[in-house]
Amino acid sequence: METKQKIEFAGLPLAVYREIAAHLRQVEGVEVSLIPQTSQEFDYNQSQVGGLSIEYTSSSNLQSRQRVQQILTYYQSQIKDEG
Repeated sequence: METKQKIEFAGLPLAVYREIAAHLRQVEGVEVSLIPQTSQEFDYNQSQVGGLSIEYTSSSNLQSRQRVQQILTYYQSQIKDEG
């Protein structure tokens, strides 16, 4: 069973990454951290964050993983609607 997951949303602002991370941290058994941007060149349209690292702890269960997927699916649909 996968215990770590990396999520990237191209061009997503830092504030929205933080909102997603805060939402995911409310799920039991889930730890989230922001991955720093690794690009050496500044691009105004590129996010300040490289992505999210989601780690499932030993206290996570199937419901936790399903809830994480629901949250990510929600944000993905919001991003598509705005784009």
